[in-house]
Amino acid sequence: MIHRTGKRKSHKSKPYSKYNTDTDKTDRMDEDSEEVEDTEKLNKSSDAKVTAKKADFDIGEWMENRAKFIPLRLQLEERKYLRLLEAALNVTEYTDKIDDATHTSKAKRTVAQIKELCAVLTGLVLACDYKRGQELFADRSYEENEEFFQTIFEIGRRHKIMNPEKMRSAYGKLMYLLADSMIPEVQDMLGFNCVVPISTVYSFLKERNGLKILHEDIILLATMEIIPDGKPRNQIQAEIKRKEKAIESLSRRYQSKALPADDIRHCLYSIGDNNAYLRSNRDPCEKMLRYLESSFHPTSPEAGYALGIHAGAQGHRLSHDHETQYIYVNQTLKLWREILNDMFKLWMLADQDILGASNPYRLTQTGQGLHRVQPCPAVSREMHRTLFKAQKKAGTWVGSSVIHLGDKNVPNALMFIDKYNQVSRILSPICITLGQLDELSNNEGLKKYIDRKFGGVEQCRKEILADFFKGAFDGSGADNFYDAGSCIDGRLTSAWNWCSQIESKSYFPVFLLTGFVGFDGGGWN
Repeated sequence: MIHRTGKRKSHKSKPYSKYNTDTDKTDRMDEDSEEVEDTEKLNKSSDAKVTAKKADFDIGEWMENRAKFIPLRLQLEERKYLRLLEAALNVTEYTDKIDDATHTSKAKRTVAQIKELCAVLTGLVLACDYKRGQELFADRSYEENEEFFQTIFEIGRRHKIMNPEKMRSAYGKLMYLLADSMIPEVQDMLGFNCVVPISTVYSFLKERNGLKILHEDIILLATMEIIPDGKPRNQIQAEIKRKEKAIESLSRRYQSKALPADDIRHCLYSIGDNNAYLRSNRDPCEKMLRYLESSFHPTSPEAGYALGIHAGAQGHRLSHDHETQYIYVNQTLKLWREILNDMFKLWMLADQDILGASNPYRLTQTGQGLHRVQPCPAVSREMHRTLFKAQKKAGTWVGSSVIHLGDKNVPNALMFIDKYNQVSRILSPICITLGQLDELSNNEGLKKYIDRKFGGVEQCRKEILADFFKGAFDGSGADNFYDAGSCIDGRLTSAWNWCSQIESKSYFPVFLLTGFVGFDGGGWN
């Protein structure tokens, strides 16, 4: 009856997708710049199954692009090889012996590389199969074990990308060892290539003709992360059941002789691992952005909480008024969010740069010790693309846009990856402390302490935020004014410098009361 009250002439049609018309396709590049926001909304939504059909972009294409850079989680049998590799890397002193200034010539260093590399390879085979290891000692026929070496090294690289907090020292040895194995003289002696591409969800499904799975709308529900914050138990259980039901539906529909149901589940869980990574590493940037926008006005500072800084005062190296500093902090946090959103892609590109046979390195004293300085062409291109996207969204850019890669500040792609893995380690403890202040005030004694010391919970929160937004984004953190400042690399260096001074802050006891154990998780004495 309601429908009949209207007129068919006045009905207006709406396209199902914004890409249905040719004119809309011309705007696609601009829409791609909003992909990060679309990703965040879909990853966060507990009702992804409802929003999936209403998404305003091609889900299949988007999932394929993501899956190209999502490594497969390790199988049980692969974890046995991982333990063997970690044990071998923990006892070897490869980098200490090879990256040593005492090597006076390239020939001597090459000989040392070959000896150490052979020792590591022989030890791995011996630990896995004693009889085969004895034979390897006798005739040095490494090429016969080519598949074994390629598999075990690929497992180590893949595991590290999925678990950045693991293999803290072993991973550097592994990558430097593999980089040396790509040197033509060393490779000729070994007779094979130690490096193979990392197994990803995309490559695994493509090899088994299973890419259609990524084009199903229900995959958003099957790979979403169940976040329990503020939800009753029955809602959490219902979300888990819906997710498992979606996984089983996809597994049954697309299973085949080449692609069993267990392998499909394995791929879906690997994509889910990536969503969990994004929540723990990218989301702290979003939380800090929300704190910035809710606690500070862009142009009118509140008395006592102005963000303006002056060079030379309290260690600051930049001079910004409140409005400029607000924009500078806002842009930096958004840039970090963009980088962390594409971190797996950047890590894959860094892997290519480090292990490229046509991309040699040179040992150089950088002022922070002897480092391997190596160009990073793939990472540099992607970083400039990410920076351009962030600058386009911002409209105006405060500070320098120089990206240090392959120089004395960031010697190689491995250092770049390690640097940006620290963002969540800096921001997460701060977000945890700020989020627990209200709960802390439920204790009458602690509430009296906060009221007497800071004037209240909200004032305490603003004091922590104001000090962080000023001290962690002031261009400090290096030996001179040229190495630090407002460049892309210097922004993160300044944040680390602020972290090293946390003990001297007036609000440090508040951090300890909320369970703070350090920015690196190593405990606090």
